[in-house]
Amino acid sequence: MSDTSTSTSTTARTAVVIGGSGGIGKAVVERLAADGMSVLVHYSGSSARAEETVKGITAAGGTATVFGGDVADEQAMAGLFQHTTDTFGGIDVVINTAGIMPLAPIAEMDLDTFDRIQRTNVRGTFVVSQLAARTVRPGGAIINFSTSVTRLQMPTYGAYVASKAAVEGMTLILARELRGKDITVNAVAPGPTATPLFFEGKSQQVVEHIASLNPMERLGTPEDIAEVTAFLAGPGRWVNGQVIFTNGGAA
Repeated sequence: MSDTSTSTSTTARTAVVIGGSGGIGKAVVERLAADGMSVLVHYSGSSARAEETVKGITAAGGTATVFGGDVADEQAMAGLFQHTTDTFGGIDVVINTAGIMPLAPIAEMDLDTFDRIQRTNVRGTFVVSQLAARTVRPGGAIINFSTSVTRLQMPTYGAYVASKAAVEGMTLILARELRGKDITVNAVAPGPTATPLFFEGKSQQVVEHIASLNPMERLGTPEDIAEVTAFLAGPGRWVNGQVIFTNGGAA
């Protein structure tokens, strides 16, 4: 685990974006920075993409820092929350975009792979949500990530959907548990979105077929998802305890 920070100014609100180094997470980071928030960009593994994202933000006049660690390791994440507080003075928004999506039919899914999915997607979300519930300031927001596949029932997604159904359940309960704290808790559930996670293992023909099923006749973009996330992180104060299906009209 390592950390480095670059700061050009202080802003009134601070956001933590777990999984903020690529895909949807990076788009969320950039959108929140454009809104004037200071942003902690979390990465798992190599720091290069996270540091590149921070450089882009600071070059545009924003404020950001990076911190690495296993999302399911409570000590690593406690260090991340402490680093954010030490750097920016507090935390207003926590967004957990981190997740993994190995696919296989339920009858064929390797149980070690199943356990790895649940550790990252379920335990990781629980660890981050627990820390966020203890840390986020009044007027803040906690935003977890589910998937529209919980409603689409697509074959081979059984283990992944099991993890994201758990994310939805804990998100909705946490919203009720934080009664009186003035903190909203919601989940964003993207449909098929043009990210490396989505493209992995899919032929161009399969990708085009999936895109054609959508009434909008395209895949979502990370920016589509970031726009909804930024709304929940900022002005969407009357949206609480909800799963927002962000999928262009997929069933």
